[in-house]
Amino acid sequence: MSRIITSTVFAFVSILSGVLGDSLTVLRSPSYVTFQDGQWPISGEKVPDLVSLTMGFSVSEDLDWPGLAAGSLFQRPRANALIVVRGLDTLDFPKNISSYPLENPVPFTLDSVANTVHTLFADSTPVVLQLAPSEERLYMMGMANTVFEDLPVTLQQIRGRLSQDGSVLTSLPLISLSRNNEADLLFLSEVQVLYDISALLQKHKHLAKDPAPDLYSLELAGLEEIVRRYGTDSPQFADATRILTSALQKFADDVANVYSNNVVVEVVTVKTFEAPLTRKSRSILQISNQGSLYNLAYKYDYDYAVVFNIVLWLMIVLALAVIVTSYNLWNMDPGYDSIIYRMTNQKIRLD
Repeated sequence: MSRIITSTVFAFVSILSGVLGDSLTVLRSPSYVTFQDGQWPISGEKVPDLVSLTMGFSVSEDLDWPGLAAGSLFQRPRANALIVVRGLDTLDFPKNISSYPLENPVPFTLDSVANTVHTLFADSTPVVLQLAPSEERLYMMGMANTVFEDLPVTLQQIRGRLSQDGSVLTSLPLISLSRNNEADLLFLSEVQVLYDISALLQKHKHLAKDPAPDLYSLELAGLEEIVRRYGTDSPQFADATRILTSALQKFADDVANVYSNNVVVEVVTVKTFEAPLTRKSRSILQISNQGSLYNLAYKYDYDYAVVFNIVLWLMIVLALAVIVTSYNLWNMDPGYDSIIYRMTNQKIRLD
C-alpha cells in the first residue's frame, strides 16, 4: 500500500513539475536516438551528460534517467544543438514532441562535451560553437572559425546587423515590440543570431559530410529582459514568446535539413537559474592557474590513467633490465664468459 501511495505521489509531483516548472524539450532527433514518452524530471546539472550520450559519447557517471533509451552502436547523430532560453518555464511547442520537467536548474555549459569532441576527433575539423549574445560570450573551434567568421557576436555588431536589409526588424511582425527600446532590441538581436546561424549553415551544407560530429550551444536571455521590463502579462511578452517559438522551430528545421535529420535539437527553458554562471576561461584548451588561492594544479584529462600506467610499467621494466644486466656483468668470469678474452687466450697459446 505504501509503495502505491509513494508511486502516486511521485507521479503527481512529476506531472505538476512538468506543467509548472522549467522544461527540457526535444525538437528534433533521428530515429536511432529514442526519447521515451513520460514526465521524468531531469536535473539541470545532468544536461551535459544527456548531450554526450545522445552523441554516442561515454560519461563519467551513469545517467539514471529513463527518458533516453539505449541507442544504436553503429550510428550517431551528425550534430547536436542545445538552446537555453531564460525568462520563462515553457514554450508553446507542438504536443507531439518530447518534453520533460527540469529540476534543480543550476547553470551548466557544454565545455565537457566540446572537450570530448576535440579529444576524439583531433585529426578532423568539427564545428563547435558556444554563444551567449547577451553576455558577449563566444567560443568557436574547428571549422566554426571559418563558417561563422562573419557572424555578428557582440551586441554592437548585432545592432548593426539589425539595421541592414533582410533583418528580423523588417521580416517579422513586431506588433507591440519597439525598435527604440533596449530590452526589445536585445531580444530581437538574439532572434537575429538564430536566423543568421541558419542562413550560414544553409550555405555550408558540406559540414554534414565531415566525419566529426558538430556541437552548437546557444544561451538566450533576451526574453528575461522582456519579463523584467514588461511582466509576463504584457502584450510584449506574448509577442516575444510567439516570435521566439517560431524562430526556434525554424532553426530546428533548418539544422535538420542541413544534417539530413541526423541531428538532435534540444531547448531548455529556465525561468531563472539558481546561481550565476561564471566562466574562468573562454577556451577549454587554455590551462591557467591564475587566480588559484592555494596554487592548485589543473585537473588531469581522460588519458591520465593510460599515460600513468605506460610510464610506470616502462620504468619498472627498464629498472629490472638494468639490475639483471648489472648483476650478470658483475658475476661474469672474463676467462670463460667473454669471447674477447677467450680468443685472446687461444691466440697466446698458438704463438
